[in-house]
Amino acid sequence: MFVLDATTEAEKVVDQGLGILDKIWNFIFDNGPRFLGAVIVLIAGLLLCKAAGKLMKKALKKSHIDETAHKLILQIADIMLKVLVLLCAAGTLGINTTSLITLLGAVGLAASLAVKDSLASLAGGFMVLFSKPFSKGDFIETNSVSGTVENITLTYTTLKTPDNKRIYIPNGEISTSKIVNYSAEETRRLDLVYSISYQDDILLAKKILAEIVERSGLALPDPAPAYLVAEQAASSVNLAVRVWVKTADYWDLNFYMNEQVKLEFDKAGITIPFNQLDVNLHGDKASVTGHKEA
Repeated sequence: MFVLDATTEAEKVVDQGLGILDKIWNFIFDNGPRFLGAVIVLIAGLLLCKAAGKLMKKALKKSHIDETAHKLILQIADIMLKVLVLLCAAGTLGINTTSLITLLGAVGLAASLAVKDSLASLAGGFMVLFSKPFSKGDFIETNSVSGTVENITLTYTTLKTPDNKRIYIPNGEISTSKIVNYSAEETRRLDLVYSISYQDDILLAKKILAEIVERSGLALPDPAPAYLVAEQAASSVNLAVRVWVKTADYWDLNFYMNEQVKLEFDKAGITIPFNQLDVNLHGDKASVTGHKEA
């Protein structure tokens, strides 16, 4: 009796095993082509993604897009292509890709709302990198700060001030602000104004200014420097000097002119008016008057 029961149980186990194998076989027979097609699509798609990435990398090197943006562009393109391959493989398996796309869209929207400030800086970084209002090494002014562009990333632009401080500005702010690029052009015009008294010789003063400019060796001959009477002020004659100079020499010529003009005007006896304060005492009262004298 015991042997008979054991045999019956063994037959049941065998029958269950055969049933499972039949189900697996039927599943493979019915869905095998889909799985094989999905695997082929997946492998071929990943190989194409790799090839497309290499081609895009070569194209970016030949383009005028800033190198800082190359890595992110390649990463975004790689993710998008791989998502497309996965959707194609899912479609080959018979999965409804419309629902997957809807789900991905909902997840993307939720994520974008959570990091909208970071996305604004990211979008600003793309605008800065593609529109290129400035490049690394340019001296710019934006958001009431100025400095030399040291680094440009997708989220921040780093400026180095003349006194060696670093300023990190979010690209989202830069993309919506006024930008003054002092290094964009090869040449700039240096505008200076020097005041002399009404008793001084204007022609002599202009001659001295022209000699100083020529002696500097930094002024460009074309356009030619200009020496003009800018204003007959209340207590001085203001002479304007307009000199074109290479951008790299702008401040060198500026400081040179200011020093040499003072020295040469002193030698020639040309006075530079300055403000004076007179205090007049009348008994227990005092009056203060200000004027400009040589």
